[in-house]
Amino acid sequence: MLICTLISPTGLSQADIDAASNALGSMGGILSAEVALDPPFATDLVVRGLSKSAARTLLEALPGIDVVVQPAGGVRRKGLLVADMDSTMIGQECIDELADFAGKKAEIAAITERAMQGELDFAEALDARVAALAGLEADAIRQCLEERIFLTPGARTLIQTMKGLGARTVLISGGFTAFTETVASLIGFDRQVANLLHVEAGRLTGTVGKPIVDSAVKRTTLVAEREALGLAEEATLAVGDGANDIPMLEAAGLGIAYHAKPKAAAAADAAVRVGDLTSLLWAQGIPRSEWTIDQ
Repeated sequence: MLICTLISPTGLSQADIDAASNALGSMGGILSAEVALDPPFATDLVVRGLSKSAARTLLEALPGIDVVVQPAGGVRRKGLLVADMDSTMIGQECIDELADFAGKKAEIAAITERAMQGELDFAEALDARVAALAGLEADAIRQCLEERIFLTPGARTLIQTMKGLGARTVLISGGFTAFTETVASLIGFDRQVANLLHVEAGRLTGTVGKPIVDSAVKRTTLVAEREALGLAEEATLAVGDGANDIPMLEAAGLGIAYHAKPKAAAAADAAVRVGDLTSLLWAQGIPRSEWTIDQ
């Protein structure tokens, strides 16, 4: 049995639901139930007779709809969320925006993009980008936070709702604590993990603390948090957008790629391509009546 959650920020039509049902049936799936979580924006189709990968492939062909396919009968509401920051909980890549204050945004953004696509070694790419910032006044971090960094729609609602339902939330980033400390506080995360930018005499030195927070650290952090809470793997949720998030996404009970690079989207259990971060609440079967709405 599978739960196939259809989510549309502009509303699901009956035609959308019929198209999904027909697609599943075309491969031998049997629709046994339909549960409207919060019409007209999200609904669950309960299906048997299909593999998870087949159902996801079929449903992702529907235009303008996000799809989360997961086994029925498991722990749907998660007790732990581990989330990436850049281009996930916020809409920007902090290092690229910081580089703009040094007049090097285009140069550094090109490296960031290749690293997130999985084309470069993450540690080497990080060192190269940080080195290019040597000499930049540390006050540029404050300016960057105030002028350039904006929370992703649904971020606070997602975190505040999950915390209200008893889940633990962790923000983890291959970026810098100079940003994660503020972002984690604004959104309401229980913990934040990131790299330390070195500063001397009010300027960036061009180096970062070691060992760095990379893909392996993201995965081990999720596993350690899960074990400390005594949770089963299926009770965990991870969300991210880049190649360095893949091990974390794969280690979670439900790994969701958020407006992600192709490699991350392919590796995750589900990919949110259309909606905002509240899609992760519907994926957990949490209706809007239980959300802590961000004001």
